[in-house]
Amino acid sequence: MHGIERHEDGGTPRVVVGVSGSLGSLAALHRAVTEARARGAELLPVLAWEPPGGEHGYRRSPCPPLLAAVRDAAEQRLHQALDEAFGGNDPAVPLRPVVIRGETGPALVDVADRPGDLLVLGQSGGLLRRRLRRSVSAYCARRAGCPVLTVPVPALLHDLHELEARERRARWHLPVGPTPELLAAKR
Repeated sequence: MHGIERHEDGGTPRVVVGVSGSLGSLAALHRAVTEARARGAELLPVLAWEPPGGEHGYRRSPCPPLLAAVRDAAEQRLHQALDEAFGGNDPAVPLRPVVIRGETGPALVDVADRPGDLLVLGQSGGLLRRRLRRSVSAYCARRAGCPVLTVPVPALLHDLHELEARERRARWHLPVGPTPELLAAKR
């Protein structure tokens, strides 16, 4: 069938993808474009943002100009991520970027609210960040009313993290491998 297929609820099929600008989210964005093309779907790249200090902190000390600046920065970050992902080229799918105020997991689940939607997520942040914050992909997998596709971290990102770890060890003057003294002590 050519053209845009209709969704079972009467709307256009949609592929919703979480975008943060990380390499993991850019990989998810590329996969989401592939899925949108295959399904004849509209692509909704979504960037969620929160006020500094979170919603609770903002309610305690509201500052509308700061809130507007943070929202504008989120919009710029989404457009920059799209530019980086597509290199200024048209992705050849209907595209509707969404910037939404809220915590990432709940915001993505709210946008991907149709049973026929597909929610695409990438892994982002390092191991420490993933341990400090709850997993967006786990949250979405539990709560979404549509299929969730998690895109693995690109191999290049693993290599980059390894290079960064080696550089840190060198700065800290930690041995990269067993030192001659350690090898002699084991004998």
